[in-house]
Amino acid sequence: MADQQLLDERDDVVALAPQWKLVVWSFRRHRMAVAGLVITVIIYLVALFAGFLAPYSSGHLDPEYTYAPPQQLHLVDRSGGSTEFGLYVNGLTSVQDRETLKLTYTVDPGQKIPVGFLVKGEEYRLFGFLPADVHLIGPVTPGQPMFLLGADRTGHDLLSRMILGTQISMSIGLLGVAIAFLIGVTLGGVSGYVGGRTDTIIQRIVEFFMSFPTLPLWLGLAAALPADWGPLTRYFAITIILSMIAWTDLARVVRGRFLSLREEQFVEAATLDGSRRARTIFRHMLPSFSSHLIASLTLSIPGMILAETALSFLGLGLQAPVVSWGVLLQEAQNIRTLADAPWLLLPGVAVVVAVLSLNFLGDGLRDAADPYQ
Repeated sequence: MADQQLLDERDDVVALAPQWKLVVWSFRRHRMAVAGLVITVIIYLVALFAGFLAPYSSGHLDPEYTYAPPQQLHLVDRSGGSTEFGLYVNGLTSVQDRETLKLTYTVDPGQKIPVGFLVKGEEYRLFGFLPADVHLIGPVTPGQPMFLLGADRTGHDLLSRMILGTQISMSIGLLGVAIAFLIGVTLGGVSGYVGGRTDTIIQRIVEFFMSFPTLPLWLGLAAALPADWGPLTRYFAITIILSMIAWTDLARVVRGRFLSLREEQFVEAATLDGSRRARTIFRHMLPSFSSHLIASLTLSIPGMILAETALSFLGLGLQAPVVSWGVLLQEAQNIRTLADAPWLLLPGVAVVVAVLSLNFLGDGLRDAADPYQ
């Protein structure tokens, strides 16, 4: 009897809970989605505080350490006969082959480079406008070499460039999806709600954009950008190009939902009450499946990230000195990288982790927002 009463009380609580609480409770049971949410938040925090987290700026290089291997971070030093505690890395010595000109690096145990937290280094702008020169980790003496993830062919620190590249690769997904989301929801909502000739015209436009092969269209539009455009201009142009193609699927989904919702009683009541079309769409109809829109938005960001990475990898997207994961992967287009510098493939690992975490997050949101689950 007590158990039955407890179940009845629990059902009453669930029945009284608002929709967003039901979505949260369902989402918390999806372990992979929760893990994806945590990783996604960490990645965007890294992008937000990139200048503070990166040991060096994106332009910092040391030509004497081209293709330098990753240095191991040590905590305890027993080399002098006594035990000393403190973070440090050992220096590197290089020998160049006279025939192949290849550099071979060896660890020099006699050279110790102290490493500290909250050390002063190169200046940067936190959040894009606050001048600062304190870095989370770096060499205690500015200018000393420290390559925790190795260096590229010009002597750039790969760890710093990966952290700073997070800002571009993750923000281009947000900007591109935001533009595509606005276009898709607006045109899809108008098409489904108004119907008739307006619906026919919008659907023909959607089919026109969907008829183009995606990758060749991306390549053609990206290659058509003027070569004299600056990095920032090219960045926004690539974002607009990606968003102009990615809105069609969302427009189809929104149109289908609006076709079914416009016959519902609450829509008819809003219309009879004198609500205008724009208010009916954005105030009454869109909130009724906002959870589905959020899930679609989350699942669209990985596609944007992969598109920018592919274009930059092929040399048709972002160009140096802009740093993104796709630009960094351009270094992995030769045999020497696979044979002698495999650490240059690490930006690809970052792409995989970011895309998987966003996909898990989107799947969890979609399942949690499904009223039939």
